[in-house]
Amino acid sequence: MNLEIVAGKRFDEEFIVDADKSISHRCAIFSLLTDGINRIKNYLKAEDTLNSLSIAESLGAEVKKNDNELLITPPKNLKEADDVLYCGNSGTSIRIYMGLLAGIDGFFVLTGDKYLRRRPMGRVANPLRQIGAKIDGRDNGNLAPLCVRGGNLKHFEFESKIASAQVKSALILAGLNGDGKSVYIEPFLSRDHTERMLRGMGADIKSEKLKVKNEEFGNEIEKIKIEITPLEKKLTPLEIEVPNDPSSAFFFAVAAAINNSRAVVKNVTLNPTRIEAYEVLKRMGANVEYILKENRYEPIGDILVEGNELNGVEVSSNIPWLIDELPALSIAMAVANGKSIVKNAKELRVKESDRIKAVVENLKNLGIEANEFEDGYEITGGFPKSGTVNSYGDHRIAMSFAVLGLLSPIKIIDVDCINTSFPNFFNLFGKIAEYRIENAD
Repeated sequence: MNLEIVAGKRFDEEFIVDADKSISHRCAIFSLLTDGINRIKNYLKAEDTLNSLSIAESLGAEVKKNDNELLITPPKNLKEADDVLYCGNSGTSIRIYMGLLAGIDGFFVLTGDKYLRRRPMGRVANPLRQIGAKIDGRDNGNLAPLCVRGGNLKHFEFESKIASAQVKSALILAGLNGDGKSVYIEPFLSRDHTERMLRGMGADIKSEKLKVKNEEFGNEIEKIKIEITPLEKKLTPLEIEVPNDPSSAFFFAVAAAINNSRAVVKNVTLNPTRIEAYEVLKRMGANVEYILKENRYEPIGDILVEGNELNGVEVSSNIPWLIDELPALSIAMAVANGKSIVKNAKELRVKESDRIKAVVENLKNLGIEANEFEDGYEITGGFPKSGTVNSYGDHRIAMSFAVLGLLSPIKIIDVDCINTSFPNFFNLFGKIAEYRIENAD
């Protein structure tokens, strides 16, 4: 289906967005490592996260829904599924499950929709193969469907060239099933929900900053070293209320920032690795305030964003902390004074779409000057004209350009993808815009 934004309006609204997707995925997956009933409130009921839950059931878990509480009881031993394990559009599901299943005795097949089947999996599959996992698939095991023959894994010391929460999570789960202590090193702290949650469940996972000399420039740089001790017993079951998703809420933060409006996003995680995009919006000139309410598994609270005059900005550091929000940030850049530059974000090329190409081409279609680099883009702010954009089947591209439609009428092709990650988006978007949905020809 296609989305046509007719008009936007200034607003002063509170937004309760859907539960956090990253944490919801991990609740379903990590529950399989426990020895009792996991009690999870506010689990995200979106296609991707429900697929993660369905896979847990296929592996032997019993799942019960009680009001707003999800009860997951794992089996004593995970079993081989009698069918393909379908991950939908979720790179998180397929990559983290790959790490878990690599250490489980059995044969498993992981696949997803047509978009997921195009995304590279070698970054996880290759290091897992090096420690004893048997993984095969299309393009020499780089593309799904992927076959995993799980079994005994060796301990490892692996240094990742990229800061990726998905790669890190897969290797941590593999390390928990290894034959000795393992070490994972990343060049920068990526989102750390996996370490936080598993530690809270009783896993012995230690993190430290590692200062090393940069051979190229001679300066000292800081890496992250994670030591993983194999599990001696099952983990303590989860008792958690999933906070709301600051990434989903960020679309409405940008909407307030570009439209001289005020948004309060409620009960989101304030984990520093998740709010960097808000910090960039603050640097651009928007008024941003954090209101901490609790800090148990994750810091949780509200974020207030008020529109103000925006100025161009360079975004070249802390990229792993805001990689998913860069499409929405590009919308703020498109209307800011002067030029904005995004660098060191080549990871955008291998998301649900090539997001560098999608952002630049769609902004050009709307009369905004934009130039594409291999690892980012440059945007010269202006005022968008009416036009049509292509989502490329990517929910974040679709929702980002819907926000730009507050300023000029825009038609977005292929928005079915929004329901896979943010099923309540259209209800919330209706608070701030007049829009029409039409079936594609």
